[in-house]
Amino acid sequence: MTLGFAILGAGRIGQAHARAISATPGAAFVALAEPFQQAADDMAARYGCELRTIDEIATSDDVQAVAICTPTDTHADLIEKFARAGKAIFCEKPVDLSAERVKQALATVEQTGAKLMVGFNRRFDPDFMSVKAAIDNGTIGDVEMVVITSRDPGPPPASYIKVSGGIFRDMTIHDFDMARWLLGEEPVTVMAQGSVLVDPEIGELGDFDSVNVILKTASGKQCVITNSRRATYGYDQRIEVHGSEGMAAAANRHESTVEVAGTGGYGRPPLLNFFMDRYAAAYANEIAAFVAAVNEGTSLPTTGEDGLKALQLADAALESAQSGKAVSLV
Repeated sequence: MTLGFAILGAGRIGQAHARAISATPGAAFVALAEPFQQAADDMAARYGCELRTIDEIATSDDVQAVAICTPTDTHADLIEKFARAGKAIFCEKPVDLSAERVKQALATVEQTGAKLMVGFNRRFDPDFMSVKAAIDNGTIGDVEMVVITSRDPGPPPASYIKVSGGIFRDMTIHDFDMARWLLGEEPVTVMAQGSVLVDPEIGELGDFDSVNVILKTASGKQCVITNSRRATYGYDQRIEVHGSEGMAAAANRHESTVEVAGTGGYGRPPLLNFFMDRYAAAYANEIAAFVAAVNEGTSLPTTGEDGLKALQLADAALESAQSGKAVSLV
């Protein structure tokens, strides 16, 4: 079976998914909805898809799945619309910035029996998948502590900060999902600290640009997450999992593996400096997993419930950072 896809939104993330869908066996990029004509024309010319309205896509027989790559405040409405239309749905995170609105959308998904996958692409990064495999096959024993480092090369513009929902819901949310995945248990307490060290305007907008979070599960497993909106040396993405029998870690990706040594020591190429480059394989793998699950009728690897759980952790982290107290989730 070939899964006919429509993409909603031709921005950066829509372009990433267009590349992935076009390269995935069993999938076909059929239609695009995009309000900006130049962006729509460029993508249609590149991939040979048809330009349609969202309403037309909902009733299109040749579209069995949609990839929602539109602004966050449209996600929940579009999920409900396409669930009722009988389409399989891939939606970029988050489903919404409100946990209550997410629950409403997930109730519609359940009522209609629709398939919904939320795009937590980092689970599909080859290096991170290898770390997870070391956990699952018992190589490092029982997980005890997880450390996640995620730092962007530089902050987004103020216009983005205003609508992002804040660093915990926009940036750390990926790490909350990774923490749940790697810990294998749900965190029950959240302790967070936030500062403005990068750009005063971010603070003026009511957000932080430098945060640390400690998560703890009921059994005592811990995860430490450190985020910054500035890493002058590149896109800093690392994880480490310490277990009772050993440790598994994934290091940063560099532009190449070449090292040059001389009297001044060792020199290495710089880090990959953009999330589209660093996680190119992850984006491809998550679409392939979605297509396989829909075509084969198997369970989706990341669900709407995963999206809700990560958002609830983000909300708790914000509450903790603002109050200076640990927040219980039970």
